[in-house]
Amino acid sequence: MDFLKKAADSMSGSHNNANTAGGAAQPADGTAAPAQQKDYGDKIADQLFNRSGYGNKVSESNREKITDFAREQYEKQTGKKVDPKYSN
Repeated sequence: MDFLKKAADSMSGSHNNANTAGGAAQPADGTAAPAQQKDYGDKIADQLFNRSGYGNKVSESNREKITDFAREQYEKQTGKKVDPKYSN
């Protein structure tokens, strides 16, 4: 879990992606924006956080940053792109 804490700390503020759940804008008419669909990577991260006891302690935007960081590192190390079905 220390790895996840370090990844979350290092990513906070340094990576801002408009496609993350925290970057979604609310429509001008005041209606709620539709929830972003979760890919398999996000679902796995949710399960890991919930089972480890960090489920309520890590915000959705930080979870998205952690999974984005993991995907970027995988792509950097292997040179292969991850299918958007698994991680977008």
